[in-house]
Amino acid sequence: MASIFTKIINGEIPSYKVAENDDFIAFLDVNPNAKGHTLVVPKKEVNKLFDLDEQTYNDLMKFSRKVAIALEKTISCKRIGMSVIGLEVPHVHVHLVPLNSMADIQFKQKVSLTKGDFEQIAKEISENL
Repeated sequence: MASIFTKIINGEIPSYKVAENDDFIAFLDVNPNAKGHTLVVPKKEVNKLFDLDEQTYNDLMKFSRKVAIALEKTISCKRIGMSVIGLEVPHVHVHLVPLNSMADIQFKQKVSLTKGDFEQIAKEISENL
């Protein structure tokens, strides 16, 4: 069965997309730790990060870096944190989280955003790529 991320990639579920190429997609997390929390996902559905072939792994990191740089230009923060946990969705994904404190990366505290907030943030990140 396709993961929720594959359904997003296939357009079956809407998302707030910020970047995309032939192999990867980046979109805003709808349950964000912080404003601008972005997920970077390979289009090929693979469960675990280290099960990716070396080229795809390296390309995922390069694409994530590009998105993180645009995210930092968009959201006022001290830095962009990166986390790969992978337990909640069986499809490799990188969390890029704007950080102002260690609590922002702990996945305990969430922020609420409106649909308009998500749309505006996604547009601004895309423009900064």
